[in-house]
Amino acid sequence: MILDSLKNSSLYESMHPLFKRAFDYLKSRDLDLLEPGKIVLDGDKLYVSISEYEGKSPEAARLETHEKYIDIQVIISGTETMGWRAANDCKHALAPYDTVKDICFYKDNPVSFVEVHPGEFTVFFPGDGHAPCIGKGPIKKAVVKVLL
Repeated sequence: MILDSLKNSSLYESMHPLFKRAFDYLKSRDLDLLEPGKIVLDGDKLYVSISEYEGKSPEAARLETHEKYIDIQVIISGTETMGWRAANDCKHALAPYDTVKDICFYKDNPVSFVEVHPGEFTVFFPGDGHAPCIGKGPIKKAVVKVLL
């Protein structure tokens, strides 16, 4: 897992061939103006999902893992807390891994939390179980899905 400011995104561009394109997209737009929905940048290899929602309690959040995609999650407005637990320590799946949606949810609890503010991002790799959407009030977020 990575937590940093978009201003420092160049430090991470060499980690995956599509990271530079993802970060360039995020930094070249006024993210506040983007409407909720999916923006395809390169087929199923690279796309962005914009969402708006009310933050939920830590107890209501569920850990999730992915196998095929890396998540770059950028807070646009509001403040979100994200839980984390190593994926190999997530033992209690709520349902089998969904190969179509690339997701598995768990009833395990996060072992740590980070607070993410507008202009900051997290990167969650397949080894990172994460519990997003924790907060109070409205949150707007961009999630870039990067195919491994």
